[in-house]
Amino acid sequence: MARPFVFPQPAARVGHGPATAAPGDILETEMPVGSATSWRRWCGATALAATLCAPATAATQAGVFDLAGQPAQPLVAPVGTAATVLVFTAVDCPISGRYAPELQRLRGAYAGGGVRFWLVYPNAGEDPAAARTHADAFSFALPVVLDPRGTLVDVAKVSVTPEVAVFDAAGRLVYHGRIDDRYLDFGIDRPVATRHDLAEALSAVTAGRPVAVPATRAVGCTIVRREP
Repeated sequence: MARPFVFPQPAARVGHGPATAAPGDILETEMPVGSATSWRRWCGATALAATLCAPATAATQAGVFDLAGQPAQPLVAPVGTAATVLVFTAVDCPISGRYAPELQRLRGAYAGGGVRFWLVYPNAGEDPAAARTHADAFSFALPVVLDPRGTLVDVAKVSVTPEVAVFDAAGRLVYHGRIDDRYLDFGIDRPVATRHDLAEALSAVTAGRPVAVPATRAVGCTIVRREP
């Protein structure tokens, strides 16, 4: 039994704020929730599906650096890795820091399950010292990389901070979007989240199941890209 593949339509963004697409936008593509055979068949069905299922490689991570300025490849995972989570954040985005406790909780919950977390600063011109200070101030306790060229941004299909992307053991993008549904819009939030999208995605991936909702609309600060 297939269920609709929910995927936010792309929207133009100016300054800070969420996409204009509604969270319930649905494309005419269906994602299977079932066997691995069904999943492989779906991955080859359309160009969109093939793009989402394509594994990340070392070649797709050029221009990514650690805080010491050395090349980094967070998506080249060691043996035994079940999933890799890229957490896109920014020094000047207030929502980003507020998710530090939830990210710490998830990292602890999956510490023994082969899930690797990386903190990614994607804004062009982000200062490494400022990124280090920001990460330390909020006690993210995650390895940090800078993505000034937007290499990981493109691979992960993200556009705001905070936003996350989950890659499976084969390097395929299986989820991208919000961490949870706490924020309804920029400056409008619930007291507590009612949907925990990242946690649900990790639960599925570590259990060997397809992620039921592989893309959601994240609310946050628009990622600043380098001028062409």
